[in-house]
Amino acid sequence: MTPPSDKITKAKKDNRLPEPASKRRIKVALVEDQPKVRESWIKLINSFPDSVCACACGTGEEALRVIPAESPDVVLTDIFLPRMSGIECTVRLKALLPETQIVILTAMDDQELVFMALEAGADGYLLKRTKSAELLEAIREVHRGGSPMTTHIARKVTQSFLKRGPSTQPTENLSQREQEVLDCLSQGFLYKEIAEKLGISYETVHTYIRRIYEKLQVRTRTEAVAKFLRR
Repeated sequence: MTPPSDKITKAKKDNRLPEPASKRRIKVALVEDQPKVRESWIKLINSFPDSVCACACGTGEEALRVIPAESPDVVLTDIFLPRMSGIECTVRLKALLPETQIVILTAMDDQELVFMALEAGADGYLLKRTKSAELLEAIREVHRGGSPMTTHIARKVTQSFLKRGPSTQPTENLSQREQEVLDCLSQGFLYKEIAEKLGISYETVHTYIRRIYEKLQVRTRTEAVAKFLRR
């Protein structure tokens, strides 16, 4: 009879045992219609220490067929896809996978497209020229419940809110430190940059942001910033 320890060893070699949660990689699904670009992003995602590309699709229609079965943690999708747009794909994927975080990854920084994507349920918006380290940080951030945006995009969003009229939404119940964190968010700072600016740890920033979301009854950075700027 084969000893139990040998069976476990063999099972590990056959990849039949799940990795410990602490070592489990973030499962990422990619939707990109350009083959060369798609292959490049697959290699980049798989090169990160804590993410893996679970599947890659060339169209929105393919994404709706393939991605739900994979149940990824994060979806990266381009906006400009043949036939079904990335925005429509985002709406449909969110209906099927409400817990999956979706980030728009595109070459366009058009303000109208940004708002359309966010209204469709996108959890973040990054430009394709985003550096590798920033993409990895964005994947980690959105997986933790954040809403990553390229700084340039975030500032466009906040400028738009500044042009709008006042709102009656209260922010007075935020502590002084929470308001400082939210002010940094409104300026487009990344979580790591907020930590450095305020002299607190990265994890503490996450704690403050979670409290801010709870107090303001919002789900995303954009909604929180909107209430802050229109107070």
